[in-house]
Amino acid sequence: MPRHDSAHDAVLAVQSGQRVFVHGGVATPHGLLDALVAQADRLRDVELIHLHTTGPATYADPKYADSFRVANLFVGGNLRGRLDHDRVDYLPAFLSEIPALFRSGRRRLDVALIQVSPPDRHGFVSLGTSVDVAHAAVEVAPVVIAQVNPRMPRIHGDGILRLEQIHHWYEETAELPEHPPEPLGEVERAIGRNVAGLVEDGATLQMGIGAIPNAVLAELGRHRHLGVHTEMFSDGLLPLLESGVVDNQHKTIHPGRTISGFVMGTRALYDYVDDNPTVMQLDIAYVNRVDVIARNPKVTAINSAVEVDLTGQVCADSIGERIISGVGGQMDFIRGAALSKGGKPIIALPSRTSRGQARIVSRLRHGAGVVTTRAHVHYVVTEHGVADLYGKTLAERARALIAIADPDDREDLARAWREAR
Repeated sequence: MPRHDSAHDAVLAVQSGQRVFVHGGVATPHGLLDALVAQADRLRDVELIHLHTTGPATYADPKYADSFRVANLFVGGNLRGRLDHDRVDYLPAFLSEIPALFRSGRRRLDVALIQVSPPDRHGFVSLGTSVDVAHAAVEVAPVVIAQVNPRMPRIHGDGILRLEQIHHWYEETAELPEHPPEPLGEVERAIGRNVAGLVEDGATLQMGIGAIPNAVLAELGRHRHLGVHTEMFSDGLLPLLESGVVDNQHKTIHPGRTISGFVMGTRALYDYVDDNPTVMQLDIAYVNRVDVIARNPKVTAINSAVEVDLTGQVCADSIGERIISGVGGQMDFIRGAALSKGGKPIIALPSRTSRGQARIVSRLRHGAGVVTTRAHVHYVVTEHGVADLYGKTLAERARALIAIADPDDREDLARAWREAR
């Protein structure tokens, strides 16, 4: 496990024709990526595979086309404009199944580039803010190269690694990227109130990042004994953790622990999770397993969408044919919540886009992908109310969804439904 003086020396282990996993989220190892790009002239046909990364993603610039290809497991904002489905492509997969792609060799890894916390006195480092699929990547990659960063929090759980598992490493102090909470508008606050009305005391929560999850969390201050088992969380959860509203008392698995696969937020969040024994990050193949999720009580899964059609089909990863994110863990938690005793799978979205386009639609756009099928949907929530679709016929669903659409869209939706049938 050679220690190197620089990232340049550490990435000399990467060779042409290899597939290289890149640690994602705010754990993106920018020092290693920058060094790799600086060595592009010696490299040919290297595939970089990752969940969303932060930063400019220089490796995807056209001038490096001979050196690097990119397989996105989730398309972040830094790569949406570069997605050409040739050199830069998207690999759709349930988040829970990505570790199996690595472990089975179906998507063989040659190298893993990761960012970790410094070794503790026992010689263990931590994958920090993103355990998710990185745990599996480190497990199977023959060569693991690490940026050791004193600013990376040490988080309990599956991300704890022996230093001996890392083959090349160097140390560089760098501040982690921060994602401050988005300001809440009246639409988001109304959605938050409507969703919060569905959350029961003692529920186990799953939520993502963004204005709508934060708006829901902001409305839960008077709830009691909430738990968290989620693929990720952000700063919006901190007030509930610090006030004791989230105490994880009623969870069946990992009681007393907040469970996730990764975190993204501000330094306040990173400091909160650092060496905090009440917070655990686990392999996403476990966190997002449907049967694991379902073992907790009253699992309330709060996910969003690009658009929902009048039969309940949910598009969440594309605008028409243009991929903007990924399948992620939405279906994992929608199904897990549905199978949980007292569980509630929820799709929450504004009734219109910021440009005034309807998001409750008579039919999905041409080329739109169905992430959550009409058979899996239970609740759809907008600022105008809650549509409970479970056990409803297509006509009953259409009426319920039209009732929570923007008032100016309802007449057109009703007409479109009649004409289509």
